[in-house]
Amino acid sequence: MKTLLKTIVTAITLFCIMAFASINANKETHIATTLEPSEIASIIVPEIVKPELPKNQTGLFLNKLGHKESGNRYDVVNSYGYMGRYQFGKSTLEGLGYYISREDFLNSPAIQEKAILDLLRHNRRILKSYIIKYNDSVVNNVYITESGLLAAAHIAGPGNVKKFFEQGKDVKDGYGTYMTTYMSYFAGYELDI
Repeated sequence: MKTLLKTIVTAITLFCIMAFASINANKETHIATTLEPSEIASIIVPEIVKPELPKNQTGLFLNKLGHKESGNRYDVVNSYGYMGRYQFGKSTLEGLGYYISREDFLNSPAIQEKAILDLLRHNRRILKSYIIKYNDSVVNNVYITESGLLAAAHIAGPGNVKKFFEQGKDVKDGYGTYMTTYMSYFAGYELDI
């Protein structure tokens, strides 16, 4: 009877440890296969920690967009003259009300961050009906989300995003990156803008 009890306790203990070890894979768990019942109390079970998901994914989205556009460098100007972390054109900036010299724009991360938020809000207003109609659906083999559409509008303009839905037309930038690539790559972020 004592051997049977010891076997059952050992089996239950091993099961629990294996379950907790798989939940917390970063911690190593060592256990002998022959435990005495008195030793069970001394086993320390790792604490289960739920990962805290960000409530606002805007920062993650902007970091990814900035990385894709410029390697997250505020001082970059590409061969087409697009500037900063998010590669703004002068006409886009002026359309948003930013009448600023190239040098001042490149030397002001704060202005660049404000400008991208203004552009995202602007494009969201223009694309509102498309976001409502197509969010969380597949169109022309592309999964559509608000963040993906706003990224696509950033690279190709909101007019080209509309043409994608109305005519099935995909466009690419001067470097050959298709608008739908941005739709897919930046899909699924919950933006608080």
